[in-house]
Amino acid sequence: MSEAAKEVPAQWWLYIVENRFGQLYTGITTDVARRFAEHQAGGARCARALRGKGPLRLRFQTVIGEHGSALRAERRVKAMGRARRLALIEKGGAGALDAIAGSG
Repeated sequence: MSEAAKEVPAQWWLYIVENRFGQLYTGITTDVARRFAEHQAGGARCARALRGKGPLRLRFQTVIGEHGSALRAERRVKAMGRARRLALIEKGGAGALDAIAGSG
């Protein structure tokens, strides 16, 4: 097997962005800084839910791991009510991962 074939898979991150109206947007990416910049730019790469609703604030980010795990975590967080998402933001870190895993 060649060195290129042994490439380490990308780490996927879950993130939450708050817009100027206080609404929370949840997404996944392999590069949070790049994705947040795309949202802030408001162009074609910006999520429709965030266009024209800046300034935006990155409220939460945590590494999840594999893509499938990130998709499942995103679905769980999007199913949470606002109060639970805000609690998740406040917990942060390892406590947040436990909350995400236990909410499905």
